[in-house]
Amino acid sequence: MGLQSLVGESEMTVHEPVHEARHGIPAGGEGAELEELGERIAELSAQISAATYELLVMLRDFDERGGWNSGFHSCAHWLGWRVGLDLGAAREKVRVARALGALPLLSAAMRRGEISYSKVRALTRIATPANEQDLLSFGRAGTAAHVERLVRGMRRVDRIDRMGAGDDEKRRHAARYLRAHTDEDGMVVVTGRLPAEAGAALLRALDAGVEALYGPRGGDQPSGSAPEAAADASAEQRRADALGLVAESALAAGVDPGSRGDRYQVVVHMDAEVLAAGGEGGEKGSSWLADGTHVSAETSRRLACDSARVVMRHAADGRVLDVGRRTRAISPGLRRALEHRDAGCRFPGCGLKLCDAHHVEPWADGGSTSLANTLLLCRRHHRAVHEEGFSMELAPNGEARFYRPDGRPLPAAPALPDGASEPVTALVARLASRAVVVNGRATLPDWWGGPVDYAWEIDWPRWRDRQDPTSATG
Repeated sequence: MGLQSLVGESEMTVHEPVHEARHGIPAGGEGAELEELGERIAELSAQISAATYELLVMLRDFDERGGWNSGFHSCAHWLGWRVGLDLGAAREKVRVARALGALPLLSAAMRRGEISYSKVRALTRIATPANEQDLLSFGRAGTAAHVERLVRGMRRVDRIDRMGAGDDEKRRHAARYLRAHTDEDGMVVVTGRLPAEAGAALLRALDAGVEALYGPRGGDQPSGSAPEAAADASAEQRRADALGLVAESALAAGVDPGSRGDRYQVVVHMDAEVLAAGGEGGEKGSSWLADGTHVSAETSRRLACDSARVVMRHAADGRVLDVGRRTRAISPGLRRALEHRDAGCRFPGCGLKLCDAHHVEPWADGGSTSLANTLLLCRRHHRAVHEEGFSMELAPNGEARFYRPDGRPLPAAPALPDGASEPVTALVARLASRAVVVNGRATLPDWWGGPVDYAWEIDWPRWRDRQDPTSATG
């Protein structure tokens, strides 16, 4: 059945001849040249879609076989390092690649370049073997914007069907987040979804901050404020200023009484011998948590890199003879210097901001706690260097060199692929070798230009499947 809301009653539609000049395209030779250029763009775009499918197939195989598992958090993190993709885009690539493995119709259409990656990315959020035929028909008929809107509508309806009010409340709570990143111009971009009560508290605090900075609405300005600044600032800019004031006030009120290492502690007891190179519990001392759980030597050495330490001396019978003062392995000044120099985890392709300070020459082996002997590693890669066989060295010029467990060097940046001098020619040849014939006009949507009845598009397949349950699997 055709999608009536998209293609309309095509048998009753009479189309007027298209005049190039009327649509802004010069008539004559230049118009024909531009039309040919447009066709070439469409054909190359379809070829890129077909090649992207080949990429997704390889990516799915690489992911399933664990080819990325060489010190990276995930296949997406490996893609970010090796291919240069943004982490969000890399995660979507991996998700789509996995989903297409169970969707033969969408896979076949994308392989032929008949449906773009943008549409496939949206459709795979809701597609199943039972509904992919309907979704593919809609995807071919509509634009990418149509597909995105349909997918949002179907997900909302399915969520309501699956959940009651209580479950929906749990889902909303689980969907809370707050993200922040520094933009290219140095500004910090904040986005988030907050529970209703937290959002209301934030908005009230922002209103209070705006009043403290700019005075009550319609009232006088606070003493010392610049009238011209108040007049020029938009409501959004005033709230941005107020957020800074709220943050500063929270810190001044003692929200952060100390470092997270002081507030949240995991105590590890260890013999001095276990910190020496090669020491392992049972032979040269042992280490354990407060509840008696054994901790390996390398784990202890990792924790000793960036933890507060208290030396306790015991007699042979276990009596405590002396307890020294607690000392911090990494001073606040050294951490500031590390964060300024490293700006995040130094492991190739990582860059996470929440890091431990790693001693290149272990502290227990006499390594100094200095800028020349330390660098930042995130928890995942700090563990990789201590407990998973990876190693590293820090050159005098500050260059960090990492090595895989088998001793092969891990480059700081991926090598450029050996590409053909004519990538388009190579792409066409690659598709032809796989018997993929791409038609640039296959991606033209059938949409007739009118409004789309999304309610009908969502409800009709559901009504049909209730009337004839076999159609959902046929």
